[in-house]
Amino acid sequence: MKWSTLLLNWYRREGRDLPWRKTRDPYRILVSEVMLQQTQVARVLDFYKNWLRLFPTFKTLANAKTSDVLHAWAGLGYNRRALALQNIAKQVMAQGLPKTRDEWLALKGIGPYTADAIASFSLHERRWPVDTNLRRVGGRLWLGIHYPDLKDDDRIRERALKELPTKSDTHEIPQAAFDLAVAVCTKTPSCGICPLKNVCASSKAFLNNEVATPKRMTKASNETIRAGKKVPHGIYRGRILALVRTQKSAKRSEVGKVIDPIFDSVKDQPWVDAMIDRLIKDGLVNEKRGRLVLPE
Repeated sequence: MKWSTLLLNWYRREGRDLPWRKTRDPYRILVSEVMLQQTQVARVLDFYKNWLRLFPTFKTLANAKTSDVLHAWAGLGYNRRALALQNIAKQVMAQGLPKTRDEWLALKGIGPYTADAIASFSLHERRWPVDTNLRRVGGRLWLGIHYPDLKDDDRIRERALKELPTKSDTHEIPQAAFDLAVAVCTKTPSCGICPLKNVCASSKAFLNNEVATPKRMTKASNETIRAGKKVPHGIYRGRILALVRTQKSAKRSEVGKVIDPIFDSVKDQPWVDAMIDRLIKDGLVNEKRGRLVLPE
């Protein structure tokens, strides 16, 4: 039996029931893909439902106030994703809805993975959207690379185009592979229960305990931590944005003592100012008459 048939049979028994898998609407698929970046599925589910209630189409999102968009995103993290999503919506409204993978890729804010995901799940093209999960499954299954990394992505995509069948349910195969990666083909895979164990190029080595598990699967974060502080800058930037969001405005001089219980007004104010300036540059905060506010 072909690997794709084995995988789909398993998926139809064990696959997750997720709302973005029940639509071909490119907008809804795009929203899910952006929300799922660096965020767990369980956390995304409620945000996804609420987002579509507030902004059900590209048009409503493009025309929304940025402050409303940031409020709707509050709590999901990595707030620049909300601005990127709204910017994509504005591009779609100005240029028209992309009809091909390459047209999606041409939009600012859309990378190869997202373009491939929309092409697969909306356009039903034969694509293998390579993220951490599909890199792991594809690299192990076809290439025998136990722990593939970014340099292997092109080979995995090329092999996928040869391996993916030409049939009506091909678009379900990447979704099935996502679930396999989460449930079975993990960092230390459970090859004994994997539906692909007899066709996977890596399973024998794993089953025979011949593979050394690396300590890290991805590069360490480049996020820095200021001397004397316990969490990275990104946490404090999130606190600044939350302060502005909840109080509607705040003075620069008031921010430090709210976001940091050990704030030193002499030593730490330049550090806080730099974070505020970064938020302004990223378009997440504006400064009007000496007070920080959300963009309109």
